[in-house]
Amino acid sequence: MKNLVSAEIEAYAEAHSMAESVICRALREETYRRMESPQMIVGPLEGAFLKMMTQLVGARRVLEIGMFTGYSALCFAEVLPEDGMVITCEVDEESAGLARTYFSRSPVGKKIEIRMGQALDTMRDLTGQFDVIFVDADKKNYLNYFRRATDLLAPNGVILIDNVLWNGDVLQLPPPDEQTAAIQELNRVVSADPSVSAVLVTIRDGILVVKKTMR
Repeated sequence: MKNLVSAEIEAYAEAHSMAESVICRALREETYRRMESPQMIVGPLEGAFLKMMTQLVGARRVLEIGMFTGYSALCFAEVLPEDGMVITCEVDEESAGLARTYFSRSPVGKKIEIRMGQALDTMRDLTGQFDVIFVDADKKNYLNYFRRATDLLAPNGVILIDNVLWNGDVLQLPPPDEQTAAIQELNRVVSADPSVSAVLVTIRDGILVVKKTMR
């Protein structure tokens, strides 16, 4: 993943944001030692942003589409109330295995429920509303995830969609590949949808923050 801002600026932002927990740091370091694509982890700065958004909406229920090794799920769980819950979706058993190890070591791990399998299938079967929905999975399904997420979102909730700048490739026309095209389409659809309001935040690889329009 390209650095869209300088490493020095990102380090400064991290140093002046909510601190990374000890367990999250350990998980991040092991992810970089063990996993083939460790840059998929959200990291301290984006983790702090996820925590802040969770606190701002007073979230109790969080849905995560794409868990990887569990860093972001832990971030959510750390700021949820005692009766809060994170439902997180994953397809890769190796990633999930590492996540389970760290969830079991954390006092907030009991708040996290892993659903293995295709996320769209899981989302289809879910009931109830979620205060935060974080989308960070296969890019070709981003629009499908967004549409189902709007059905599951609580009235005052927020959808957070990761990697919406896609290394800056979203600026390329025509798009260089199907993943870029899918992200460009998502960004166009969301910005044109009168039922939601959104802001694209330039943290790391871009986060689209989406909220239902107040009527």
